[in-house]
Formats: sequence, C-alpha cells, structure tokens
Amino acid sequence: MNFADFHFLRPWWLLAVLPAALFLILLVRHRHGRGNWSEVCDAELLPFILQDKPLQQSRGNLFGAGFAALLTIVALAGPTWQRLPGPAFRNDAALVIALDLSKSMDAADIKPSRIGKARYKIADLLKQRKDGQTALLVYGGDAFTVTPLTNDTATIDSQLAALTTDIMPSPGSNTGVALNAAVALLRQAGLVKGHILLVTDGADADVAEQAEHWLGDYRLSVLAMGTPEGAPIQLQGAGFLKDSNGAIVVAKLDEAALSTLAQHGRGIYQPVTANDADVENLGRLFNSADTGGENLDSNLLLQQWDEKGPWLLLLVLPWAALQFRKGLLLALLCLLPLPKNSYALDWQSLWQTPDQRAKQAFEQQQYQQAAEQFDNPDWRAAAQYKAGQYQEAAETLKNTQSAEGHYNRGNALAKAGQLQEAVQAYQQALQLDPKHQDAKYNKELVEKKLKEQEQQNQQDQNQQDEQKQDKQKSSDQQQKQQQQDGKSDQDDKDSQQEQKPQDQQKADAKQDAEQNKAKEDQQSEAEAKQQAEPQPPKQEPTDQEKAAQATEKNETERANEQLLKRIPDEPTGLLKRKFKYQYGQRNRANQSGPAW
Repeated sequence: MNFADFHFLRPWWLLAVLPAALFLILLVRHRHGRGNWSEVCDAELLPFILQDKPLQQSRGNLFGAGFAALLTIVALAGPTWQRLPGPAFRNDAALVIALDLSKSMDAADIKPSRIGKARYKIADLLKQRKDGQTALLVYGGDAFTVTPLTNDTATIDSQLAALTTDIMPSPGSNTGVALNAAVALLRQAGLVKGHILLVTDGADADVAEQAEHWLGDYRLSVLAMGTPEGAPIQLQGAGFLKDSNGAIVVAKLDEAALSTLAQHGRGIYQPVTANDADVENLGRLFNSADTGGENLDSNLLLQQWDEKGPWLLLLVLPWAALQFRKGLLLALLCLLPLPKNSYALDWQSLWQTPDQRAKQAFEQQQYQQAAEQFDNPDWRAAAQYKAGQYQEAAETLKNTQSAEGHYNRGNALAKAGQLQEAVQAYQQALQLDPKHQDAKYNKELVEKKLKEQEQQNQQDQNQQDEQKQDKQKSSDQQQKQQQQDGKSDQDDKDSQQEQKPQDQQKADAKQDAEQNKAKEDQQSEAEAKQQAEPQPPKQEPTDQEKAAQATEKNETERANEQLLKRIPDEPTGLLKRKFKYQYGQRNRANQSGPAW
C-alpha cells in the first residue's frame, strides 16, 4: 500500500459528517431527555414513572449507528491508493538488457556461477514481460547485439543457453561501449523513452560521470552479480585465472561503482538475491508507465483508481441486519426499481462489472470480446486497436477531450491509412499538451510519409504520361510502316503479274502441288513400316537386382544420417564466429585494463 497516493475520489462526501454528527447529538438529547413529565410530576415520583434501565442498551445502539454512518460516508467518498493500468496504444516500457560476458562472470561466489545465475534471472525477467519490446546485447571488450528490439521474448530466451564468456572475441569489460550500443538500439527503434538493464559485476570508474550524457532520456538500472568477498575465476580446462605476476585473480563485486552508475542513470541498483525479490523489483520498474516526472496532472496516465470504499460497507452490513424492522422492509420495497427485462447471467456476472470482465478478456488477449464489453471509451478504443479495428478505434475516440485521447486517435487513423486526419489529431494533442513528445514525433513521422506518398504519386503520374506518349508514338510509327509495307507489297505483286504471263503462273502452281503430294506419300510409307516392325519386349528386374537396389538405397540413407549427425547443432559456436567477424570488421583498438 502506497500511502503517498492515498486520496478520496469524491471528497465532498466527507462534508456529510457534519449533518450526521448533528443528527446524532439531537438523537442523544432526545433519548436522555425526560420530556414534559417533569413539569406535571414531582421529582420524587419521576424514578417510579420513567424507566432508566434500557439507557445502556440505547447508548450501544447510538454508538453503532454513529460508527455505521461514518463508515458509509467514508465509503461514499471513495478512498483509494492504487492506480489501475490505463489503456494506451503504445508501450513505453522498452527494455535493452546488456549482459557482461567478461571472464569475471565465471566466478562461482554465487551458485552455479555469476553467468549461470545471470541467465536464470534474465529468463525470469522475460517471463514478466507481458508487453513491450525487449532487446539483448552482450559485451566484453566490445558490444554485440544478440537480439534486436522485439516483442517475442521466447526468441531471446532461446539464446540464453548459448551465452558463455568464451564467445567474446576481445577480453575485458567495456561498460561505455555497452551503454552506447544499448542507446543506439533504442534510438534506431524511434523510442523516446526506455530502460537499460546492465547485468554485470563491475564498471569503469569514469563511466558514471559520462553515463548521464550518453543516456539522455533513457534510464539505466543495474543488476549486480557477485559478492564483495569475490571468488577465483574458474578456467574451462583446470585451475584458476592468474594475473601477470602468477597470482590467482579474485573477482570482487564493485558495489560502489555500480551503485553510482545506477544513480547517474536515474534507475535502481539491485543486488542479486537467492529468491525472486530482485526480479520482481526490476519488473515493476520496467513494466510500469514512465512519465519522466513531467506533466503529472496531464492525462498521460488515465485517472482510473482501484476504489476500496465498497469493502467498508461489508462492516456496516452486520449492524444493518441487527437493526432490521418490519417498517424498514416496506421502505426497502418502495426503493426497489421497477421490474426490467430479465437477462441470462453467468457466474462471473454476479461479481464483476462489464468493464471488469472486459479487462479480464483484454489481459487474455481476447481483444474482440473486450471491445464489445467495455463501457469506458478509452478502454474500448484500446481493445479495438489491439484487435486491428483501427477505424472503429478512431471513431470511438472522436469525442475525446484529452491530449492522450487525440494522440491515440491519431495512431488509429495512421494505422487505418488516413494520414492527413492523423496529422490533424496529433496537432490537436499538441495544442492541449505542447510538451507531448510522442505526439510530436509521430506527427513528424506521418508528415514525412505523406510527402513520400506525394512524391511517389507524382512519379507514377509522370511515368504514366511518358508511357502514354511512347505508346502513341509507337502506334503512329507502326501505322506509318504498315502503310508503307502495304504499298510496297502491292507494287511488287503488280510488277510480278505484269512480268509473268498467266500461263506460266498456272504451270508453277501445278508443279508445287505435285511436289507436296510426293512428300506426303513418303511420310505415310515410313510410318507404316515403323508400325509393322516388332517392338522389343520390356525386361522386368530380377529379385537379386531388386535386393541389390534396396540395399544400396538403405546404405545411402544411413550414410546421409551419419553425415547429418556429424554436423554440429551448437548456437554457441555460431555466435562466437559471428562476433569474431563483426569485431574484425570494426578494427577497434584493444581496451586498456584487466582482461577479466
């Protein structure tokens, strides 16, 4: 429970305490007063006429009534201290995990080792990532991207087992290069805000001073692996890592440097724990909305709170049941609403409101069902957006009056392909909140897309005009050529007919007919001769030949299986060769410092 967020949703109901207190005071005076009997009877007779014994019971009833009235007023005021998650079409909880793969991570001061424990913690952290983009990079003397920003955390989890310290092409632990690589991933994705998690056992002393400049609006947190006492670094073959003097290296956790680094990065410093406390603490930070400490009164987070007032009414129910009277039954019957049409209800309908059932469907990724059940327009628009109904989401938010609502409507219109209307929606969001960086960024992005479409349309129009002109020219040239060819053919025919006499033309036609007939006769005789010759019978393979063929096939299949088994299926080697190639392409100088 966070008492800093405790407040009342309807604080004006607390004013009802004054008339309630006045009513109780008057009721107490009425109960204690003796009425007008003192005016007509002697003081000595009053004890024998009036009953004072039920006074103790009356005081208990008055105290119960006052306590019940107070609880009812507080419940109506709506006490709350916990915010419900508000719907939004974007997720600012982008996370880049930077894992240190230097030799010191092989130390076994935490079991099974620092790198082994780090893989487990990252896997647990990925399970908590219900939404938002996540990336994974590793670093030693240089930094390399294993998985870019993606929503598929299963892909990242499948790569964890292949991450060992021997895949790094350069020794050392260059924290500055890792931070720059993480920031580059976030900026390439166009994210204004994001988190960076450094999973390591130490950092350079001068990195903390420059981290704030490198990070910008991004936040850096540290998951510290190891203990201050440290442990030797186990080598893969045998023995422990030694320095240049032959002494065994004891890798210790640099708590001071890592804590200072997290402080400059506006994040949290979290030592590794044996239970899930460290993962839960980091998960709450990464999965929560980040306002950056600005515009706390804006609608960036929708003002939806988990009201606790109805639970106070459960304490009033026993007192109300004891105070039941027949006259109250008639009053309750009069307060009942008129009968309405009955509807079939399921078990959940008795305990949950439509918005609560819709929110449950939303969390189960049943967005279509959630969109049909939500009464809250913001939630309904969020479900429609998730379901791919961008036009419906924009229509739901058409009457919104908040900057965040216009921003979300602009996102839906952009997804629906209505870029011009999306720009107008972003403009309305910026008018209400000029510091809305996301709306400004998306507006510029959509305007750039509009310009590209206009240029593409202009190019297509020019190409169509050129094609029409070329087609027209080609058609004109073809017609002109046909006219010239027709005229030439006609002149040739006329000249031939003038040169050859009519009798000679008939003789030539007769000679051509006789030659064609002779050729047809020769072809017919050849086909008849070929059909008359007997065809050689087809020979079936013997049993021995079939067995030999089957044996050869089986041997070939076994050889192929053995060849496939010899092919190594090891992602560690693939990553090692990939990082070595990338490191060779960069031509970076070796880091000055310890190789662990």
